[in-house]
Amino acid sequence: MVAEAPTKPPRWYWIVCALAVAWGILGCLACLTQLSMGPEDLAKLPEPQRDIWRATPLGVKVAYAIAVTGSLAGSLALLARRSVARPLLVVSLLAVFVQFGFTFLGTEILKTVGPSALGFPIFIVLIGVALLLLARRAQRSGWLRG
Repeated sequence: MVAEAPTKPPRWYWIVCALAVAWGILGCLACLTQLSMGPEDLAKLPEPQRDIWRATPLGVKVAYAIAVTGSLAGSLALLARRSVARPLLVVSLLAVFVQFGFTFLGTEILKTVGPSALGFPIFIVLIGVALLLLARRAQRSGWLRG
């Protein structure tokens, strides 16, 4: 039996995938910058941010790295039309929840920074969910291959 060729995705799919790859690259660069901060860099942060970063366990920092690399890898897989995109994006989103779960439940960030600390993390979660939904749609529409 011959396998069916994948259906060609619409033009908007390629645009969204390219934007997702750019988002993933920016996330990886931000993570690399934060994980490579030295004492001088930490000293430049406002005291509440510095205290939170110092209190962050290694496992949460690893979750951060998994979140951004998973997002980039999943986005590249979408661009390459590979079905591995969906599990990569699931892992990425789970790592985001670990990272921000600690940030908001294990630190005083809401007391020290205030509710404005929620904005960008909520945006990140929404992007993660949107990419996961895109991967599901791509899979169901036959745009992805093995």
